[in-house]
Amino acid sequence: MTREPFYDKYKKHILKIKRLKLIIGIGTDLVEIKRIENLISRHKDRFMKRVFTPVEIATALALSRSAASFAKRFAAKEAFVKALGTGFSQGILLTEIEVYNEATGQPRLHLYGTAQKILQQRLQGYQKELLHLSLSDTQTQALAFVVIEGQ
Repeated sequence: MTREPFYDKYKKHILKIKRLKLIIGIGTDLVEIKRIENLISRHKDRFMKRVFTPVEIATALALSRSAASFAKRFAAKEAFVKALGTGFSQGILLTEIEVYNEATGQPRLHLYGTAQKILQQRLQGYQKELLHLSLSDTQTQALAFVVIEGQ
């Protein structure tokens, strides 16, 4: 009795699995809103331009609780690099990760430069990526949760 190789025996199941969505990484971050508020009041434009894109700055400044908006966006950037598994090493800049809102209010991530390049490297073999972002805040804290999914 000869045994068929593993791949041949389970080929149809393996091909089905390859078409499934797979979680590549999960990241979360919790930020004290007061900390971001203090950084903004102390370093104003320098801090904002180093950390946030023009879209993020305009969005946050248009809101009554702009410090909470900035804190959520900061937390989202931290959560993304945790999900990516790199942290801010390998040359990723905070401004290469942009948080914006769909017309429905749903938060989304848009990547540029090194952040986009590293994500593409991590997703080799997948046809596309899905980035899921959830944001929340209380009076004192901002929370972000990111899931990177390959399809």
